[in-house]
Amino acid sequence: MASAPKTAPLPLFYKDLVPLNTQEHANYKIRSTDKATWLVNTHAVPLTVEEFPQAQRHFPIVFSATATGSSVPLALMGMNEGVNVFFDDDGTMNTPVYVPAYARRYPFMLARLSQDKPDLSLCFDPASELVGEFEDGRALFDNDEPSEACQQMLKFCENFENAGTRTQNFIETIEKHDLFMNGELTIESDGKPFTYRGFKMIDENKLREVRGDILREWNRNGMLALIYAHLFSLELVRDIFGRQVSQGKAPSLEQMDAPVN
Repeated sequence: MASAPKTAPLPLFYKDLVPLNTQEHANYKIRSTDKATWLVNTHAVPLTVEEFPQAQRHFPIVFSATATGSSVPLALMGMNEGVNVFFDDDGTMNTPVYVPAYARRYPFMLARLSQDKPDLSLCFDPASELVGEFEDGRALFDNDEPSEACQQMLKFCENFENAGTRTQNFIETIEKHDLFMNGELTIESDGKPFTYRGFKMIDENKLREVRGDILREWNRNGMLALIYAHLFSLELVRDIFGRQVSQGKAPSLEQMDAPVN
């Protein structure tokens, strides 16, 4: 069974990627599940900007601090590595919460099979227990043609890719105007300061200095609302930290050297 080329590290959650095709997967089905096991122990999940209005109600939104390449928006579902306060150890959601599209598309994604061709193919993670030759589930093919379930997943992944392009444009605009700053958030717990670093956030002081005509354009195209969704969401840091404490997952001061991204 051919796998997608591994010229780069596999994305978060994925252990392998296999192109979906009628020859090898004609009898494959996709199962539904109420346990997102792939989210267990994952504290930071990529977001698209279109999700900011929903995501800001549930968790802080920050940006990855990468040495190379552009930043990526992240939903903090926990404040420390290996902690997700919304999902139990078996993958059960313990509190109603918005689940980022990045996580909802798993085990599928669109991937380029050849560096020479720009086309993206629908692939899946064969290590997932959600796709396979099962008795139950929704068929992925119907008489060698993509089934409704397959077409729905393909459409979802296509929409995600399009949202990713708009997210990249948002990031490039923020970087162009030099609005990112190195993030730092401090929480007091039991008289001890817990300081989080290793991420980026938008600098409100620099935002106030942006020219009026640019701000008017950002207000018109919705970008300003996305910026403030990010800034307002940071108020939830204490809530997430508090959930960690109540779940017995409070960090030690020695753990605070690790970045949140």
